[in-house]
Amino acid sequence: MPLMPKRVKFRKQMRGTMKGVAQRGNYVAYGDYGLQLLEGGWLTARQIEAGRIAARQYVSREGKLFVRVFPDKPISKKPLETRMGKGKAEPEYWVARVKPGTVVYEITGVPRDLARSAFTRVAHKMPFRCRFVERRHA
Repeated sequence: MPLMPKRVKFRKQMRGTMKGVAQRGNYVAYGDYGLQLLEGGWLTARQIEAGRIAARQYVSREGKLFVRVFPDKPISKKPLETRMGKGKAEPEYWVARVKPGTVVYEITGVPRDLARSAFTRVAHKMPFRCRFVERRHA
């Protein structure tokens, strides 16, 4: 089942605008390796879940996988062949707003080459260009 909030203060949101690069969530914080987005936009709950399953299956449940984004924005869509007016449509699906530089997934407890090939599979599920990043050691 895709991710979605348990409850929200308002059922419907405006589309909004996004600009700039990620100021937070742009480095590997929990794991050893991560998948960083190079483009921004909306990442749907289904895409997040598809990437999580692809990584989980490839590393055969070794290590720990962290999902760093959560879909908290409702997107509504009017049905096809519906006349204009009659109010805003009901929420259809949920998305996470991601900016360029956001780290979406992290993994720890697996070798580097296994993590890289797992994230290559995950990158194919993403609608944006991605890159493999490592934790910076102080």
